[in-house]
Amino acid sequence: MAPVRVGINGFGRIGRQVLKALLERHHESVEVVGINDLFDTATNAHLFKYDSNYGVFRGDVEAKGDEFVVDGHAIHVSAERDPGAIPWKQWGVEVVIESTGLFTDATKARAHVDQGGAKKVIISAPAKNEDITVVLGVNHDAYDPSKHHIISNASCTTNGLAPVAKVLNDRWGIERGLLTTIHSYTNTQRLLDVAAKDLRDARAAGMNIVPAETGAARATGLVIPELQGRFGGMSFRVPTPTVSVIDFTAVLGKDVSKDEINAVMREYADGEMYGVLGVTEEPLVSMDFKGDSRSSIFSALDTLAVGNLVKAISWYDNEMGYASRLADITAFVARTLNGKPAGGIPLREIVPTKASWGKNPRLKQDSAASTTSTVTSKE
Repeated sequence: MAPVRVGINGFGRIGRQVLKALLERHHESVEVVGINDLFDTATNAHLFKYDSNYGVFRGDVEAKGDEFVVDGHAIHVSAERDPGAIPWKQWGVEVVIESTGLFTDATKARAHVDQGGAKKVIISAPAKNEDITVVLGVNHDAYDPSKHHIISNASCTTNGLAPVAKVLNDRWGIERGLLTTIHSYTNTQRLLDVAAKDLRDARAAGMNIVPAETGAARATGLVIPELQGRFGGMSFRVPTPTVSVIDFTAVLGKDVSKDEINAVMREYADGEMYGVLGVTEEPLVSMDFKGDSRSSIFSALDTLAVGNLVKAISWYDNEMGYASRLADITAFVARTLNGKPAGGIPLREIVPTKASWGKNPRLKQDSAASTTSTVTSKE
């Protein structure tokens, strides 16, 4: 079967990482054929190749006229501000990844379908008016391809919290909970102090711990409906480039011990949430999880339990972990275009591990490629 043709709208931090994840994880089932971004192709090629967080991409990258070429694989490019004007239909695109951060309202994102000709849109953020919010490993069985066309992949923090919350709720029930995410700074913040509506957000990201809002607690209720209205949360933005950590405190329906919590987390990580939830018992720090493709890596050393009051700590790479899930959900949605029920696809087929990535004919496998390949630009 020919790969499903995919387009990416917005080639920023997440757009670039999701292209890498799709090339590595789903090259047999998905083919990216179009990118829409307002920056010129040569700049985007350079930023794709050279990444301050993840190093040098191991293949050849070329900006060639109106094409973005990765190891000989040509991707069409455009620079349209209006999502309805992007030539998805001309390029044969069926699934669009909406990663600009600008069209999170489904009434606007729907232009990719209504005017652009795509069949499905996946928004890389919490959304409004979406048909469904999906977190893989938590509620992907609820996706109905016959009626869900504008899909939100929630946020990186929701993808980090929801698996942990689901495990706790499945086994003991959650009466209420509070989330704190200690989150790496992002492009929405400032390098130095500058005027902004949010006076905390106006302050220098690299010099401060900045309190901020997070929608992850609310969004968790969207993917685990019985928890709707039971959570609150906030974020602290900290001066690290990537990898964040969830501090989740919950009142459970039963008394529980640290060992019981850790054992159940391991059970889910090795079973139904394999590839999405991980467990570590090592004394690790944030950079140890850079590049980790899992949504959430539960830190068993840091579990606390006093009666039915518990604290759960879980790490997540807010860029690469999230981009990996975005790539996986794209491949998942692509597989259901032929009408295959979403509930009939095992999670292990949706979320590949590194050991199962295999050879990719579109990527150089030589480890020396990162030192010998270059970015070139041809007009």
